[in-house]
This record gives sequence, C-alpha cells and structure tokens, in this order.
Amino acid sequence: MSQARYSIGIDLGTTNCVLAYAEIAATQEPKQPAVSIARIPQLTAANEVSSQPLLPSFLYIPSERDFPPGSTALPWDAHPRYVTGKLAQRRGAEVSSRLVASAKSWLSYSAVDRTSALLPWKSVDGVPRVSPVEASAEYLKHLRSAWDFEHPEAPLAEQQVLVTVPASFDAIARDLTHRAAEAAGFPELTLLEEPQAAFYAWLDRHPDWRSRVNEGDLVLVIDIGGGTTDFTLVSVTGRGGQLDLERVAVGEHILLGGDNIDLALAHTVAAEITAKGTKLDAYQMQALWNNCRLAKEKLLEPGNTAEEIPVTIPGRGSSLIGGTIRARLARTHIEQVLEGFLPIVESSADPIGGRRAALQEMGLPYAADAAITRHLARFLRQQATASQTVRRGPSGLACPTHILFNGGVLHAPFVRERLRETIDLWLSEEGFGPVRVLDGEDLMQAVARGAAYYGVARTGKGVRIRGGIARSYYVGVESAMPAVPGFPAPVKALAVAQFGMEEGSSTPIPGREFGLIVGEPAEFRFFCSATRKSDAPGEIIEDFGDELEELAPVEVRLTAEGSGMVPVTFETTITETGVLQLWCVARDGRRWKLEFNVRETV
Repeated sequence: MSQARYSIGIDLGTTNCVLAYAEIAATQEPKQPAVSIARIPQLTAANEVSSQPLLPSFLYIPSERDFPPGSTALPWDAHPRYVTGKLAQRRGAEVSSRLVASAKSWLSYSAVDRTSALLPWKSVDGVPRVSPVEASAEYLKHLRSAWDFEHPEAPLAEQQVLVTVPASFDAIARDLTHRAAEAAGFPELTLLEEPQAAFYAWLDRHPDWRSRVNEGDLVLVIDIGGGTTDFTLVSVTGRGGQLDLERVAVGEHILLGGDNIDLALAHTVAAEITAKGTKLDAYQMQALWNNCRLAKEKLLEPGNTAEEIPVTIPGRGSSLIGGTIRARLARTHIEQVLEGFLPIVESSADPIGGRRAALQEMGLPYAADAAITRHLARFLRQQATASQTVRRGPSGLACPTHILFNGGVLHAPFVRERLRETIDLWLSEEGFGPVRVLDGEDLMQAVARGAAYYGVARTGKGVRIRGGIARSYYVGVESAMPAVPGFPAPVKALAVAQFGMEEGSSTPIPGREFGLIVGEPAEFRFFCSATRKSDAPGEIIEDFGDELEELAPVEVRLTAEGSGMVPVTFETTITETGVLQLWCVARDGRRWKLEFNVRETV
C-alpha cells in the first residue's frame, strides 16, 4: 500500500508470536532500513502489564472467579473477554481445562471444522470454547492493539503487513489465516513461508552474504517450532555474473515439534512420580504437560546455567493446596528425550508408520514417527530429483553445503549438534566434506525479522530469493461450436502463467474475453508443461496433444446472482507461498478466484 510507513513482519507461532518492523517511508535514500523487534504489552500477572519481546500463543478463558474485577485490564481494553499471552500461559498451567494452546496446529488439521468452537480440546462441560480461527484472530488482535497503542500516528491497518505460515500449510489453512487476520482488523496482508523468512533474517544480518556462500552451494533450512518441522532448500545460483538465491524445494507438513517434546518430557517426569507411589490422572497429566513446556523454555533460555527447574502439579479433590505434587525437570531429562527424536540413521531411512489401531480418539494428527532425522533423510532423497540446480551425491541424495537453523527447539545445543553430525555422516558417504552452519540470530525472532526484511526487499532495498515456477500453466477453454452427438467440443489451452514467473508477482492476461459459467456447477481443466517455457500468458494452444500434462480437474460453483455465462478477462498471481491464483474479472468489477499449489513438495 502506497501510504505505508512501516513494513511489519508477524510470526504467528504455535508457541509464541513476534512482531518486527522496519521504517520504509521515512527516507528516499537507497540505504536498507534497520529491522527492529517490537515489545508487546501484555498481562504477566493480575494487575500487572509488562512489555515483552514475545507474546506466548496461549488464550485463557477465565471464569468469573479466576481474577479480581478489573485485574485483567489492558491499556486499550478495560474489560477483555479473554486473557492472552504470558498470564494465559501461566494460569493455564494451573487450570488446563480453560487453556487454548496449539491453535495453529489445529488450523492446519483438515479432519475437523476449523471454524467451529472446539478449543480448549477436551475441556470440561460448561467452559466456553473458541475455534482455531477465533484463537488465531485473538493473538493477531492483541498484536494490532499493542502496536496501535505504541504507534497511534501509524495504525497497523495502514502498514505493509506480512504474516508467516509453515511452508507446508495447505490452501485452506492459508485462507483461514487470512480470515483470522480480517477478523482481527487487518484489511490487507501478505503470507510468507517461515523457513524462507528465517533465511531473509540471515540476509538482513549479513549484507556480505555473497562472500559467505558460492555459486553451486545448497542451503538447508531446518525449522523446528512448537508445532511443526519444516525443511526448505535454497540454491545459490549465478545470473549475469552475480550470485542469486533460488528456493528449490519445500517439505511436507510434519506435525512434529516442541509440543511432542514437551509431552515426552511430561511422561518422563510422570514416570518418576509414579515410581514414588503417586499416579496422575488425565487432568494432572495435561497440567504437567503445560508445566514441562514452561520449565523447558526456561532451561533452554540463552545464558541459563541451571541444571533443573521445579515443576508443580495441582492436586485433586477438596484439599488442592495440600495435594499439590512437586517434581523437577532436569537438563538430563531433556537430553534423554531428545535422543529419541534425533537418532543417527542412514540416509536411506524412512519414517516408520507402525501398526495403528482401527479406532482412535479424535485429536491432532501428530506424525506417527517422532524421529526428525528420518523425516529429513526422506526429504533429501526425494528432493534430489525435484530440481536440476540441487547438488547431489552418487546415490541421488540432495547434499547441502550449509545449514540454517530456526525455531525454539534448536535453542538446545544437543539438537543442533546431532542434526549437523547426522548430515555430515550422510555427506561423507556421498564423498562430500562436512556441512557448514550459517550463523543466525535469535532463533525465536528470526521469522518475524525476516518477514519485515522481505517487506523492505519488495521496495528494492534488499535481496529477494527467487522462486520462479518450474512449469508453464494453462487453463482449458472449450471451443464455441455446435454440439455433435458422440463428439465433445474441442478444448484449447490458454497460457496463464509462464515458466519462471516469480512468486509475489501478478500479470494481466491480455486479449479477448471468455465466457465464465456462474451460479451452477462447472468443471475447470488445468494443464502444465515443463518443456514449453516460452508460452506467454494469453497465448492459445489449439492442438497440444501430449505436450501438456493435465492436472486434476477442479469442480466448483462460482456464486453470483442468477446463473449463466459472464464475460470475463483473466489475471494471474503467484503468491509468496507458491499458490497460483487465476482471477476471473467481469466487466462490472466482480471477481472470482481459482487457485492451486504450484510448488514441488514431498
């Protein structure tokens, strides 16, 4: 937007939210503006508001007796309906039945209605619930209100806003993120992948990046957050005598991260408690899970030298205080648990599916195999054939030259070292030297910083990672001719996106109008080609034979008053998250959108 003063990057994380910003309209100088982290006012205790660099992604639904009247007031809201952030996380560790956590993971779960009120999951009767979309909207609303309170002269709704999502989010999860942002008062925003944002943060901190990598290098971004594990490959290429960056591969959606580790820690601590003669019920296990999350984060904070953190579990029955159970979470517990998540395996390893029960309790679809290294091995094997610019070994394995770590789980030195050790083993088997680690920054803030930097780069004051599409795409247009029994009308292919079209770009399709069927079910046929690289948008291929590969057809009913045919022209957009959007534009300004993913994913 032309009037924007700031580029604002928001990491809408599973465990924490972060807001970063850079001033883009203060000067016309070519110098790249600095990216800063905003401190977010939030409740840290009843009647206590403090500004923190992280907003924990937790929503607490208070009862009338939870807090004294007026004690949860915020500078911009005297009577908030929910408690968000640090106090929500702390209070929820005591009363888990009223705590909404991992809303982002639920947002990506297609087996449930993500717009229905289902959180807190397994809450007791009588507790109000919210949908994953509502919870996400509350976090974004808090960030918007906090920013507007601190910057009344530059409301967030008037800025250039970029919100990050996992690279593996599907189209529906991305759309629901947009819907949550709209509900939070964000009139316009751009979605950006988290691993790509982490790489942008590294570029922001290293203007001399061209002296740190060479043409032909391959950077593996490993992002292990609270809810998901994401893998991305970025290739260093040459163009016009200059080094360039190209994202060449994105991994599948793996619901495996800090939540899994926290639960494993809870079971480890629970086993010690049980050995002492005390058995925990389901309610207490949930509380222990939340408390282990808090204790783990404290132990892994940079500079913390403590060897253990006390953990308390509320008692049950009439004497809650007297029944409180006290335990401890030690660093040795964390290392013991992480060993199971990061076994050293062969590069030929595959995630283990295992035999599963025919009937299962509804819940998040966590990865069946918790071994992150096995998922990584499969990613590097399968992505080796996805691009010609990927450095490969004799076995076909994609062989990175560098690693960039991101995500709170990687605060643990053991995690970083084990991943590096495992990759070095694979590289040695392929005849390559050790991988090099790219020095990054704060693993909790890099994604938000990178998103803000990308907003700056879009103004021409930074480096952009190329992500041009690897194929040309076409939509089928039925020929206008009389119906003949037994002979379907011929279909022509209209080019809508040319090979190499950059992500984050749009193009109108010039030429004539076409008739769009609205108000009734209709089928859209799409085609692609990896060899026809020069077909510009608007070109029509009359007889394409086997030159084009047909994709799965899309059947949809486009809403409109009445039904029939509407003359339209086309516009094509490739989003920052690799989605091709084909806009059908009527003469009166009405617009309909068709979209599908053009990314290479495992």
